[in-house]
Amino acid sequence: MGYKPKISNNLLIVLISYFANLGIPRSGEILRATALTTYENVPFEKGFGTIVTERVIDLFMLLLIIIITLVLQTDIILAFLQDNGVNLIGAFGILFAGILGLFVATWIIKKSKSGFALKVKSFLNGLLDGVLSIFKMKKKWPFIFHTLLIWGSYIAMFWVIKYTVPETMELSLSELLVAFVGGAFAMSTTNGGVGLYPIAVSAALGIFGVGSVSGDAFGWIMWIAQTLMVVVFGTISFIVLPLLNRNR
Repeated sequence: MGYKPKISNNLLIVLISYFANLGIPRSGEILRATALTTYENVPFEKGFGTIVTERVIDLFMLLLIIIITLVLQTDIILAFLQDNGVNLIGAFGILFAGILGLFVATWIIKKSKSGFALKVKSFLNGLLDGVLSIFKMKKKWPFIFHTLLIWGSYIAMFWVIKYTVPETMELSLSELLVAFVGGAFAMSTTNGGVGLYPIAVSAALGIFGVGSVSGDAFGWIMWIAQTLMVVVFGTISFIVLPLLNRNR
């Protein structure tokens, strides 16, 4: 989009946004766009649009991993869902209703001539500009490479930490993916997975016969490791960012 924020500022702002999300879910995205406006003069709606793009890509990658996991562990996952009373048809129905409602709301806003609707349209156009930036970027392949690298690293965390608990050492990659998906949902529905993440990971590992003690240990090691990293580097970034930009 023509803006060239400093790599150092980008890095610090991302770490701050992750730290903020531990306190209030999704507040980090707002804070990140605001910081880009403050320190790099990137219009809020356009900066936020690129952040939305990242979340769309993240959602696509998560769905891809879920599909791969379902293919590799279909029988076990379906049996687990049925045992726990999960109605897949109802879940898909809610998803469809939500998508339909979004389209209806968008159509109403586009047709409206009120001042509020015009402001919303202006904001949405800025978001769209940010979202479409992925198609305009000159270095698409490095972007795709880094996306795959990031998500590969997420999965690699599970592979590495499985060697810290004796009972999980023999788990295959496809079995770890089930725990990965469970942990990802816990992360997305809470502020940083507080309380729920270890439970979700332990429950997923329990499907493959891992005891609750070992499953809990695995989940807590995973959660503490990444949360500690976010807290430490997020705190440092909160201090360093304004110091590096004293003239702003």
